[in-house]
Amino acid sequence: MKVVLQNLTKVFPNHNKKMPDVTAVNNFTFEIPDGQLIGLLGPSGCGKSTALNLICGLEKPTSGKIFFGDEDVTDLPPEHRGVGLVFQNYALYPHMTVRQNILFPLQNFKGKDKLPKEEMEKRVEEAARLVQIEQLMDRKPSQMSGGQQQRVAIARALVKMPRVLLLDEPLSNLDARLRLQTREEIRRIQRSTGITTIFVTHDQEEAMSISDLIVVMKEGVIQQIDKPQKVYDDPANLFVAKFLGTPPINVFEGRVEKGALYLGEDRILPVSGVADQKVWVGLRPEGFVPREDGALRCSLKAVEVMGRDTSVVLGHPAAVSDPLRAIISSDHTVAPGTKELRFDLKPNKVFLFHKETELRIPFSAE
Repeated sequence: MKVVLQNLTKVFPNHNKKMPDVTAVNNFTFEIPDGQLIGLLGPSGCGKSTALNLICGLEKPTSGKIFFGDEDVTDLPPEHRGVGLVFQNYALYPHMTVRQNILFPLQNFKGKDKLPKEEMEKRVEEAARLVQIEQLMDRKPSQMSGGQQQRVAIARALVKMPRVLLLDEPLSNLDARLRLQTREEIRRIQRSTGITTIFVTHDQEEAMSISDLIVVMKEGVIQQIDKPQKVYDDPANLFVAKFLGTPPINVFEGRVEKGALYLGEDRILPVSGVADQKVWVGLRPEGFVPREDGALRCSLKAVEVMGRDTSVVLGHPAAVSDPLRAIISSDHTVAPGTKELRFDLKPNKVFLFHKETELRIPFSAE
């Protein structure tokens, strides 16, 4: 089911009359392709959960339209939209078994939508099998792990055969190992069902690992929409570049003079096609290439060996990030007592941004 959002805006009135109203979603326009998993990504307060609530009908938009396929659902109540919603806290009924929790939405179907008992039981078994909890059907939520409870919540959303599946930070309450396992399960389930799925998260690693497309938001405004790797490799602005990546991108104050990029006194690399100006410079941690005569000189603060790679903690007078981090191969050893390291940079891991607007400035390193 294709989902189309047209100029969607949600403004919450401020109870303090002296303060302006809060625009949680601002002119949000986007077409979610049929059968894809979309990650809504951004920091807390950016409007991603509000956008999800607008799609499912829990909030009414101040302006704009929402379409499921060709149907305008903007004013349709949530129960008639055909959505499945999975919350951060699972929201299972503690006194019910797994089977009863999954069955509950089907028992609420009325009129022509009401299902025979045999059909309901069949759907419950299919949903449980899809999320691989068939052996847990007689347990209650208190007898299960967080990951198992989340699977029950997903099964309960899927049993209705929704047109759209909405996941609101579904992994936030899980530990690191369970988060990894459960996000892989979500991706497998989505591919098995082919249901258009919208996944809200503030965790960029989660969004990048399972999404077909990610939508990066800031203060209710879309910053960039693209495939995860494309957003990482080609950020539209400094905010997107800083938000995606672990460890985060290193940021410097730099300047362009006569077709070359300077960080402090270091002439780093040619940047043809860019006018002389002060710029923000983003450098991915994997963009450092250790060289004895490298263009960038950094003070060495610490070396952290991580097995396959080595994380080098650095300092530089032009750096805004504190500290800087370079990820280099563990084959490259740093001698004890070393105080300075020099690097050349991979041009495709270097990004220039306008000093005022923070928009990306394209350049050629030839």
